[in-house]
Amino acid sequence: MTNLNVWNNVDEYFMEKLIPADTELEAVLQANKAAGIPEIDVSPTQGKLLYLLAKIKGAKNILEIGTLGGYSSIWMARALPNEGKVYTLEIDPEYASVARENIKRAGCEHKVEIIVGKALDTLPILKKAGQLFDLIFIDADKPNNPHYLKWALELANSGAVIIADNVVRNGAVVDEKSEDERVQGVRQFIDLLQEESRIESTAIQTVGNKGYDGFVLAVVK
Repeated sequence: MTNLNVWNNVDEYFMEKLIPADTELEAVLQANKAAGIPEIDVSPTQGKLLYLLAKIKGAKNILEIGTLGGYSSIWMARALPNEGKVYTLEIDPEYASVARENIKRAGCEHKVEIIVGKALDTLPILKKAGQLFDLIFIDADKPNNPHYLKWALELANSGAVIIADNVVRNGAVVDEKSEDERVQGVRQFIDLLQEESRIESTAIQTVGNKGYDGFVLAVVK
């Protein structure tokens, strides 16, 4: 049996045992596929991890950089109190439209605000508005991860949790000579974490039905 088969089987086992079937979230994935949105959402086990981290933190305001079809947005919104809010940034207006319908179908529209445009254009608007966040999830274009981290620090409450997805790049993150700008973006992001005295961080390698990758988990002092 290949590693991928093992990872898939283990993921299926944990999902069956720990993550009950959810017709709303399944409908989100189906709608995304029908709309031609790339199938690169977090997995159900990873979505549940985001949900639990938001619960553990007691988050009230969450920033997500990279909405896609709203799958992870819904996971995090479900962890919030009634007055909580997820602000999620999406560059593609068509993806944002699909996400808006998905979020409405899941009954989370009062907890999620989708902001359309380049994140590096919309993040300063949030800063100007004085918005601060308890949890920040970075899951967008990897070359800009260093910029997103700098903005995350600008927008983070003391004690905020910062999570970044897709940091292992199937192991390519260790290749300092990689010509893949996504790999180099992640490597620069990791270098900033190493140098940044305001953050305590670690990285976790992940396997499962999304393949081999990983998360960065960090806390702002």
